Amino acid sequence: MPWLLRLRSRWLILTSLTAVAAAFVPFLAAGEPAVADGRPAVPVVGGTAPPPAPHHGVAPASAMQPIAPVLSRAGWTASASDEETVGENDRAANVLDGDAATLWHSKWTAPATALPHSLTIDMHHTAVVSALVYRPRANGANGRIGVYAIALSADGLTWTRPVATGTLPDDGTIKTLNFAAQGTRFIRLTASTEAGNRGPWTSAAEINLLGDPGLPASVVELPVTGWTATASDEETAAQNNRAGNVLDGDATTLWHSKWSGTPTALPHSITLDMHANQRVSALSYTPRVSGPNGRIGAYTVTASLDGVTFGAPLAAGTWKDDDTVKSATFTAPTTARFVRLTATSEAGGRGPWSSAAEIRLSGPADPAVAGLWSPITGFPLVPVATALLPNNKLLAWSAYATDRFGGSNGYTQTAIMDLTTGQVTQRRVDNTGHDMFCPGVAMLADGRVLVTGGSNAARASIYDPRTDTWTATADMNIPRGYQAMTLLSNGDAFVIGGSWNGGQGGKDGEVWSAAAGTWRKLPGVPVTTTMTADPAGPYRADNHQWLYGTSNGRVLQLGPSKQLNWIDTTGDGTITPAGVRADSPDAMNGNAVAYDIGKLLTLGGATAYENVNATNRAYTVDLTAGPQPVSARTGDMAFARAFSNSVVMPDGKVAVFGGQSRPVPFSDATSAMTPEIWNPATGTFTRMATMAVPRNYHSVANLLPDGRIFSGGGGLCGDCATNHFDGAIFTPPYLLNPDGTQRPRPVITNTPPSTAGYGATLTVTTSTPVTAFSLVRTGAATHSTDNDQRRVPLSPHQVSAGVYELTVPIDPGVALPGTYLLFALDAAGVPSIAKTITIG
Repeated sequence: MPWLLRLRSRWLILTSLTAVAAAFVPFLAAGEPAVADGRPAVPVVGGTAPPPAPHHGVAPASAMQPIAPVLSRAGWTASASDEETVGENDRAANVLDGDAATLWHSKWTAPATALPHSLTIDMHHTAVVSALVYRPRANGANGRIGVYAIALSADGLTWTRPVATGTLPDDGTIKTLNFAAQGTRFIRLTASTEAGNRGPWTSAAEINLLGDPGLPASVVELPVTGWTATASDEETAAQNNRAGNVLDGDATTLWHSKWSGTPTALPHSITLDMHANQRVSALSYTPRVSGPNGRIGAYTVTASLDGVTFGAPLAAGTWKDDDTVKSATFTAPTTARFVRLTATSEAGGRGPWSSAAEIRLSGPADPAVAGLWSPITGFPLVPVATALLPNNKLLAWSAYATDRFGGSNGYTQTAIMDLTTGQVTQRRVDNTGHDMFCPGVAMLADGRVLVTGGSNAARASIYDPRTDTWTATADMNIPRGYQAMTLLSNGDAFVIGGSWNGGQGGKDGEVWSAAAGTWRKLPGVPVTTTMTADPAGPYRADNHQWLYGTSNGRVLQLGPSKQLNWIDTTGDGTITPAGVRADSPDAMNGNAVAYDIGKLLTLGGATAYENVNATNRAYTVDLTAGPQPVSARTGDMAFARAFSNSVVMPDGKVAVFGGQSRPVPFSDATSAMTPEIWNPATGTFTRMATMAVPRNYHSVANLLPDGRIFSGGGGLCGDCATNHFDGAIFTPPYLLNPDGTQRPRPVITNTPPSTAGYGATLTVTTSTPVTAFSLVRTGAATHSTDNDQRRVPLSPHQVSAGVYELTVPIDPGVALPGTYLLFALDAAGVPSIAKTITIG
């Protein structure tokens, strides 16, 4: 590499931790228009600009800070597989010097060292780490990391398997590479490609690490039955603020250090006695809800087997002075009966007090009960929308940019994850003139993906996985953003709502013709009947509707409004009331998923789009009981959720991921980190292993052909710290033994036909006896909505040992035309890897 290409302009950066934290937000890429509040910078095609209220709301202050504390680099050292010391002083140590104008670079003077290259940070002590923050060089593009992997080590000799892998975009923004929080001393970043494929180089200007963001992955909350709590001191004279209140499940009661008369001075401690030895990995702390006094600031967590001798701190730190739930991840799991939380300061410095509403402990999860998370896979964009493709790939896209939205730019950043190899590739789609941010999505009968509206509010584009190409189809008659879509039983597509873009109100129904590729309005299907009572009016009230296509081109609109409606799409269309969803209020940004023929589960949501409390309620909606749907409340979730995503599994259970108890776009506050699975046989939810990364606004989830589930994304707020350029794959309990190994699963040994008509008979052979089969339609998720997924159980007729005949439903309203995953399940409910089949 000629030295002239290496000339650098020196520029100054702040070196305090505060300045370092501020520097972690991504820079605005050259040429991208700044978007301060999320509104389009120019009028949209076919409509007016959005109202004065911003599109998504301005990112809250909490979104501008890293999701976890920036660790001090004092005493750290860095080494590399190779470094340039002849042509320039590009040593590994430069990534820790606080100067973005210096850098580490792999050896580039002839002969250059071939890829891969690795950089290792030694913290010289064990600390909980949850992310590596990579700052590319400031003076050029050469050596930007493309495909990467992160591994950890306690001793620098034995390394874990990668805790995170992925592909970074070829730009100069700072990248936060997340993984499950855990204790380590050494962390190694390995680059196997250069982002722009300009040469065999790797470089980095600065490397930082983030500490404990909350609960680690693959833990579950331990039940508190039989537990007791004691404290160093407690208030009992003026109020009942006893220690035992932290275990009562009521956040309105609390433990408080003695405050009447002469307050007891800090420190204060509270000790949980589990009355049995258990493995514990983390502590969660809920501050009082009645006021700020006593919020714990600096803390330590210690443990004991006998309640007398407590060891060295398992966790220590300082919690922020706010009312969000806090967590302390232990540097390593430990066996204990007693766990003690000691507060050495009050978070706001208001007085010598400590308080807590609730305290819980978590322990390592049993994979056979709580499932298991994969390492995190990094994407070159925030995956705001995803669609499962028939070729074992996952399509994802964001907006005109990888990390932000705004304007009507006429192009979209997309990525495809190969589920076989795990590799992610990026592409910018320009040829359709369509910025596909905030769209409607429908999976077409032939496996193509129809994407409508959004930032370019009238446009419609189609992705064909067979040719890996994007093409334009006719513009909609009504420009839209935040609309809902579903395929119809005749193969056409229905769309309604979407006042975020293209003007407010009047987002009545229309239908896209698969045969003609054109749109026709449905004047008999006004959107007004389907709207929630959101105080923001149509701008929010007609968004993200839950649609279920049925026989004869009809659609049930079953939310998020509490009012349900039947929609007939023939001719000019009609809409008629279909009752209400039991006692459910409006549930914007909740979910609906078809878990059986004519049976749906709805869960979560809130009465307004944002800044109100979400619900933990769930309801079933049954279309098989008569001409009108029958709604009933089922078991509640453990966590209130809005902005979550739900996925139906091959066995008919429904998994829900992420969400917030108080929805706020671009915030990770009040995140539900514990997924849950609903069982239709019992109507109850079971908590699963926790996630490593919050999945809230702009997150997605999709069932995969191997029975696992992809969960990813969240953010897209530009210069903020809550952009999540990644995803992880959850393995449900039905696939796992208690030690985390895979359970034996049946195998479909023949190759069923790639297409099957309605009423057709399929012959399927399996490696071992099975008891059930199911078809699950491939889904497309965005903005907490996936109207494409549905499960259709099939009753097998056994012909001989391992040979079964299956009959495809005769009604296309039961199994909408399109791509399905065919699963075989054994008596224990373990699913096979699916075969892909097109029905229609």
